[in-house]
Amino acid sequence: MNWIDSHCHLDALEFERDRLQVRDAARQAGVVSCVIPAVEVSNFKAVRDLAHQTHDFYALGIHPLYTAQAHESDLDVLDAELTQRIALGDTRLVAVGEIGLDGWVEHLNWDTQMQYYKAQLKIARRLSLPVILHVRQSADELLKGLRQIPVNGGIAHAFTGSFQQAQQFMDMGFCLGFGGAVSFDRALRLRRLLKALPMSAIVLETDSPDIAPKWIYVQAHERASGRLQARNDPSQLLPIAQVVADIKGVSLEELSTHSTANVRRVFPKMLLSKSA
Repeated sequence: MNWIDSHCHLDALEFERDRLQVRDAARQAGVVSCVIPAVEVSNFKAVRDLAHQTHDFYALGIHPLYTAQAHESDLDVLDAELTQRIALGDTRLVAVGEIGLDGWVEHLNWDTQMQYYKAQLKIARRLSLPVILHVRQSADELLKGLRQIPVNGGIAHAFTGSFQQAQQFMDMGFCLGFGGAVSFDRALRLRRLLKALPMSAIVLETDSPDIAPKWIYVQAHERASGRLQARNDPSQLLPIAQVVADIKGVSLEELSTHSTANVRRVFPKMLLSKSA
């Protein structure tokens, strides 16, 4: 079985000491491809270079949590970098992301977030690229932006909204990303949503090094060593997939077939690469 981790921050500082070993371990676990999204201009090159080094894929964008330190000129840098990579035929560039809105972090300026979100949607639309959306307490506002500035679909990452919101994303050509959050017994609402969704809407992700699954937190608690030991990594995609398969009542093989095909459908440039 082959798996695609549709959202993995493999460039993160948490992987500084063992990044390539982590990727090799994930490959041995069947993760044939990872999608590595950027979060700000300063890590565009690192994300791009890493994706090429590990034969993975990447997206470039300005994350809502980084808009406070961004400059309007960063949008020009993003536009220019995307345009250049497309002109060079870089098939490892698959989307604009991670972009979106965050309604949970209180100190973030909503108007600034919206400014960067809409500007990046316009760039994605002009370049005919899908987007990777950060969706945290912001689904309705994201959907409103997409109705104003339609794009070529993409992934609503770490989705926790309602079925009605999910349906609207699906109608716009989006898949919904699920990862370690579904492994927690208390995530009843999220599990009900996942069970109700069609297989054509589901993609798997780890959001490494974040959103670690339940068993990683249990191990960290047993070691009494805190969050640093709760690092998530892309090799966890397979046990996460088992949880998702159990919730959906399908085999791992069926889930692998659908989730992999779904990622390739929303990121069609993957089909142009031999390592996808």
